[in-house]
Amino acid sequence: MKTTRRNCLQLAGAAALAFATVSTAFAQTAELRVGLIPSEDAQAMIRASQQVMDQLAEKTGMKVRPFVANDYNGVIEALRSGKLDIAYLGPFSYVLASSMANAEAFAVAVTKKTGKSAYHSVVITRKDSGLDSVAKLQRKTFAFVDPTSASGHLFPKAGLLADGFDPEKHFSRVIFSGSHDANIMAVANGKVDGAAVADRIFESAVAKGVVKAEDFQVVWRSQPIPESPMVWRKSLDAATQQKVAAALAEIKGLPWGDQGELNGFAPTSDKAYDVVRQTARTLNLDLGKMK
Repeated sequence: MKTTRRNCLQLAGAAALAFATVSTAFAQTAELRVGLIPSEDAQAMIRASQQVMDQLAEKTGMKVRPFVANDYNGVIEALRSGKLDIAYLGPFSYVLASSMANAEAFAVAVTKKTGKSAYHSVVITRKDSGLDSVAKLQRKTFAFVDPTSASGHLFPKAGLLADGFDPEKHFSRVIFSGSHDANIMAVANGKVDGAAVADRIFESAVAKGVVKAEDFQVVWRSQPIPESPMVWRKSLDAATQQKVAAALAEIKGLPWGDQGELNGFAPTSDKAYDVVRQTARTLNLDLGKMK
């Protein structure tokens, strides 16, 4: 081919474009953007997960930037728009993310304390309230966490309905507080008569001395709920996926939020969350409308 000034310019332009494409791809994987569900206030979530984030950065060689949205849907939207690479989601928020944000569950935390990857939803009341059963909560005030929270809304709502108690009819007032710790404090301070929370988050609040166990009573407990998964957007490159999964599996002996001391992250799959989808069907929920 005869080399001309025009050809040289075209070749230079193509080379510049290729370099820009490679540079962009590198920039996308040089920083790992991690979303965290708001089970506590944003700063508390970041502090609680900081050691794990630091280890993730060390083991992957990537800069790790945590992000906590105002609510569950904020994390899902950030995944959908490509502003996050991986995220720690609740079971139901994951089901939503899998259908709306092309997200995929790949790992679940296993703690030394339980050695399990499941937990429960509980309904709590103040012990001095005399409300020692679900039936006594009729015409009382109640707090759920978030419409897309598995343990803070969906599983307790389905469980109460199965027991003949309709939350939409039998409570005098229902609120969504936005976080499990807010629900615990709402009951503790008499703002509501009862609330749904994750058992491990309640136990964590007691262990931290935020509340005293003897001031509360559990009046309902759910079936086991699959633990909150780590997910990635499916468009994340395979090399980064492998690097992140391997790093998380090696992270042990560090605190992980309300779950206690980590014994690594075990592999999981989308199928593990079919029980959550079944609960959604029981409640006749339209996933497409829960945005």
